[in-house]
Amino acid sequence: MTAIARRLAGHLARGLVMILVVATVSFFVVRSIPGDPVAAMVEKYVQQGMDPATAAHAAQVMYGFAPKGTLWEQYLQYMGGLLHFDLGVSVTNPGKPVTEVLFEASKWTVLPVLVGTLLSFLVGIILGVFAAIKRKGKLGDLLAITGSLLHGVPQYVLALFMVIIFATAVWPILPDQGVADILFEPGWNPEYIGSVVEHAILPVVTYALSAYGGWILAMKSSVVTVLGDDFILAAELRGMKRSVVFRYIARNAILPLFTILALSLGTLLGGAVFIERIFNYPGLGYTLIESVTNRDFALMGGAFLLITVSVIIANIVADLFYSVIDPRVRSGSEGS
Repeated sequence: MTAIARRLAGHLARGLVMILVVATVSFFVVRSIPGDPVAAMVEKYVQQGMDPATAAHAAQVMYGFAPKGTLWEQYLQYMGGLLHFDLGVSVTNPGKPVTEVLFEASKWTVLPVLVGTLLSFLVGIILGVFAAIKRKGKLGDLLAITGSLLHGVPQYVLALFMVIIFATAVWPILPDQGVADILFEPGWNPEYIGSVVEHAILPVVTYALSAYGGWILAMKSSVVTVLGDDFILAAELRGMKRSVVFRYIARNAILPLFTILALSLGTLLGGAVFIERIFNYPGLGYTLIESVTNRDFALMGGAFLLITVSVIIANIVADLFYSVIDPRVRSGSEGS
């Protein structure tokens, strides 16, 4: 077995253990939150004049299920269902399987967060190189200041500014609610697709701006570190063209950022919770807030588990990808 295969097997084993731990912790944590929506509905029906048995049956019919057994019995039932990719039924969406709710929410999260992440990464690394090379001039100072400011502004504040400027008060040219205009029939038609793109512009730009500051500062720091390496000094002393030296600087400086990018893509299913909430964008982050508000235990646990799995997969991909793009890591792993 090769070193990469052994590393992959080790990552998969640790990943399965972590998924089991997270599933267990999330099960008990979410059920420790005060409040029970099913019991609240039963109490509401009783107050309306129903007898307890009829009220319990009505609540069961409305939500599509009724938790039975002790907490440990429910845990064993939950883990058994997890093996069959059955996460239970959502209370927030009565009678609807949690897996279906999460799938619907995830597809709306992937669009803005993925596009925003890649856009901010590309712009951030390009401007980060210039910020490092021109760090003693006004351009370098300006780029560093803008990166620091955007990196320090909370996402929800940035989202509110975008709404005020481009959706409501200053220059209202873009929609600020939902994923598409209700007048268009959902499907692969130009009108609906155009509406989806239009509604996604503000969330995408907001997420890109909030992530841009981190990328430009990280790239600037990485480039400054590479500039001090011996091979750069040797290349300059040998009279190598500045364009060639610049290419080597950028190539070596960007390597650590690929790992951060892979991890960022792993967390994209978590979405930008505040951004989705402000724009009423029904992604996974928005769904997670709704599940907490409604004490939807099954949906909460499923969302936490899905986010955890995506992060674990991203860690595995980042480690393997880094060993491929960096010969120093690959040679070190093969020699061990």
